[in-house]
Amino acid sequence: MNAAIYRGPGDIRIEDRPDPHIEESTDVVVRVTHTAICGSDLWFYRGEEDRETGSPVGHEPMGIVDAVGADVRSVEPGDRVFAPFAISCGECEFCRNGLQTACVNGRFWGDLDCGGQGEQIRVPQADGTLVRVPDRYADDEDTLQALLPLTDVMGTGHHAAVSADVSPGDTVVVVGDGAVGLCGVLAARRLGAQRIIAMGHHDDRLDMARDFGATATVSSRGQQAIEEVNTLTHGGANHVLECVGAESALETAAQIVRPGGNIGYVGVPHIESSEFVSQLFAKNASFTGGPAPVRAYAEELMADVLQGTLDPSPIFTKTVDLDGIPEGYAAMDEREAIKVLVTVNT
Repeated sequence: MNAAIYRGPGDIRIEDRPDPHIEESTDVVVRVTHTAICGSDLWFYRGEEDRETGSPVGHEPMGIVDAVGADVRSVEPGDRVFAPFAISCGECEFCRNGLQTACVNGRFWGDLDCGGQGEQIRVPQADGTLVRVPDRYADDEDTLQALLPLTDVMGTGHHAAVSADVSPGDTVVVVGDGAVGLCGVLAARRLGAQRIIAMGHHDDRLDMARDFGATATVSSRGQQAIEEVNTLTHGGANHVLECVGAESALETAAQIVRPGGNIGYVGVPHIESSEFVSQLFAKNASFTGGPAPVRAYAEELMADVLQGTLDPSPIFTKTVDLDGIPEGYAAMDEREAIKVLVTVNT
């Protein structure tokens, strides 16, 4: 089969890989039909995060079940499924408590011999990992594209909102205008926030944030942006979603959260200084989040997608086929696309 392989910073290639097969009785093999390129993939693409040369990439797959292990009970060949970015057993203490990213039997796609950006994947712990799409929607392309962000960015944006304790009537600030930040806007609106201020640096993305429910946007940088938000919120917000992970974004979140407020952080941290923590301490502000257990949120978010009240698919602003994945990485790196949809085996 063909799959996307990391060959060094700025170098993603489509190469031939061995076809995956059932190795454990809890495995499933899925023929991928849709996948995506994630903003977090850009860290290694830019050389800002270590990754083994020659490793497969991608972690947002959707497809059709081809083969199942003897102990798999939740899906069967022919089912349409999608897989979160974290593999989880569904049975351990942490899975039972909705923290699948801490599963004692779990792994991430980067730990396997096949990534999510390829023609096929082997899914370990399939019963705890895979989400089955109801048959009536299994071939509805618009619905499938709206469901695909539930593999990561929509669930991650929702986790930021949940971690920030967003409730009906709240004022919320979302730091970041990437796919996760935009999904954070959707999540805040879904949870009933009355005011949503989106912070970012790209007019087209902030326009989308408004379409998604933001009531105000801030496009300035640095201290000016912080001052604008603090003016809009009369001294800071009780609920801040940090959706980037860069040191500047974390510092911004620390300066705009109101004393006693909550920051939900889901951006993968890339920092040299933890100075922002002292500001949180002084404010008695909570700082809660981490890798989103998107499997815990999948069914409730899917229900909203299927009834037409949630549609994150506009975040896909470029579509490529498997051979176009290198082009897709370059487009996201150059900010020419918010998120790239990859169609495979179609």
